Amino acid sequence: MLDDILLNIQKPARYIGQEWNTPKKDFISSPIKFALCFPDLYEVGMSNLGLRILYGLVNSMPEVSCERFFSPASDLEQALLARGQEISSLETGRPLKEFDLVGFSLGYELNFTNVLGILKLAGLPLLSSLRDHRHPLIIAGGPCVLNPEPMHEFFDLFVIGESEEVICEIIDLYSRSKDGFRSNKISKEELLLGLSGIEGVYVPSLYEVIYDDRGLIKEFRPRLKGVAQRVKKRFVRELDNSYFPQEWLLPYIQVIHDRITLEIMRGCPNSCRFCQARLQYFPYRLRSRDKILELAGNTYKNSGYEELALGGLSVSDYPGIEGLLSSLIGSFRDKGVAISLPSIKPKIIVGSLSSMIATIKKTGLTFAPEAATERLRKILNKRFDMQEFMGTLEQAYSAGYQRVKLYFMIGLPFEEDADLGAIVDFAKQVSELRRKSKHGPAQVNISINTLIPKPHTPFQWLKMQDLESIKRKHSYIKGQIKSARLELNLHNPQMSILEGLLCRGDRRLSKVILAAFLKGARFDAWVDHFNFQSWMDAFSECGIDPQRYLRERQKEEILPWDFLDIGITKDNLLSDSQ
Repeated sequence: MLDDILLNIQKPARYIGQEWNTPKKDFISSPIKFALCFPDLYEVGMSNLGLRILYGLVNSMPEVSCERFFSPASDLEQALLARGQEISSLETGRPLKEFDLVGFSLGYELNFTNVLGILKLAGLPLLSSLRDHRHPLIIAGGPCVLNPEPMHEFFDLFVIGESEEVICEIIDLYSRSKDGFRSNKISKEELLLGLSGIEGVYVPSLYEVIYDDRGLIKEFRPRLKGVAQRVKKRFVRELDNSYFPQEWLLPYIQVIHDRITLEIMRGCPNSCRFCQARLQYFPYRLRSRDKILELAGNTYKNSGYEELALGGLSVSDYPGIEGLLSSLIGSFRDKGVAISLPSIKPKIIVGSLSSMIATIKKTGLTFAPEAATERLRKILNKRFDMQEFMGTLEQAYSAGYQRVKLYFMIGLPFEEDADLGAIVDFAKQVSELRRKSKHGPAQVNISINTLIPKPHTPFQWLKMQDLESIKRKHSYIKGQIKSARLELNLHNPQMSILEGLLCRGDRRLSKVILAAFLKGARFDAWVDHFNFQSWMDAFSECGIDPQRYLRERQKEEILPWDFLDIGITKDNLLSDSQ
């Protein structure tokens, strides 16, 4: 048990479980044991809505007991290794190897080595090829599996798209095959072959990749008859009928998003050329207003949270958002519950909505122009009306807002230094506009990320900016900022490069990920843990040039992720890239 270890580590409440609203399931008597793993710290994982949905959904199945695992911080990891103890579940303290199915949520490429960390602490072979009927099946889902190939050696199967329906079908098929598989009467390949017949399931071991003499993909093909040439993404057709966790778990410590997050839509009606999330959650679907109000009321009643955030890729575009906000604010005003919004479009707070928004928690307003010049916004296909935006800000400042956060990207096609300087000029204008409301200038946070040409976007063929160019542009922007009212937040350029490498990679990157892990790579998404040189050494050790994955791709080239059918054709993406 962990009890004695927890006395000597930071934040032991990360590991004790038993939160309010935790389902009570009997692990021993449950025919199927399902482990849900998140490869980051507890406070990050418990802020993930997808994990909460799957946890509640799987536990709602009478025959299944679902328990959680998170990446332990380095102090607990070292203590477990020193004592020869395995990682255990939050609910009942069971080791991972006692479970039948282990599902990982892959939301960020820089968490890949944490997957291997969990498997190692569980005493499980890291490679799928070394696991057999004595081991659980290891599954991955989430946004990163829009290109599963870099992690193909570690997982038995991937869920492509949304998991709610697929995971139930996987559990059902496994349940019918469990006795035969565990007794070795059914081989692992036979079981995986059966699972590959479920729409949305990709089994990498059932496919092979042929490369030409230039190292480019010549052919991607099934190894066995009956295996589909392409894997079709799954999605939930009706949000109103989909599961939502109304019994909201209440952590004992503050998590990153310590509130109720209520998903009101999936997909996006916009077509920004850089955005992979739109393709991940395509097509565009809405949860009805009545259902949202019902879920909001029930989830609040079961949790008592004082903040409710509306979730979605572009909540401003929800039809009737004004009426929905009015109803939510009216329902929760007397309860002291704040309604919060993610990044919004200016149109949401013009006109009569300005006074309504004034009642919403004033933590600041967030907007995502993405580029500071109209020329670049047209290249991105980002609709952003400057006149509307400035009118909106005036009303927001009059309503009491003092802080604004702006999201921009650099490394865009046809970008010039003048476009970089325009970012600072844009932020200055936003700050100074507050003087019109007879106040001092606003505090403006400028958040800048580097464009990563992601798979399945119209930009997927583009070359990614190299490290030195990113650093030069960062320095240029820094040199333009003179006002203390402007706060600059630059995403680590080496992290951006690594994210680009991992998301644009092919099967050959599995050995690089393993090499980096063996060199100590953990928590690469955390600046205080990130070691870029370890990754570069891993590439060198494996004889792989990282620039291969950042280069421009030819239009006729077979891309590592082309075998996935996401609902939008490659021809359509190519047409949109022109």
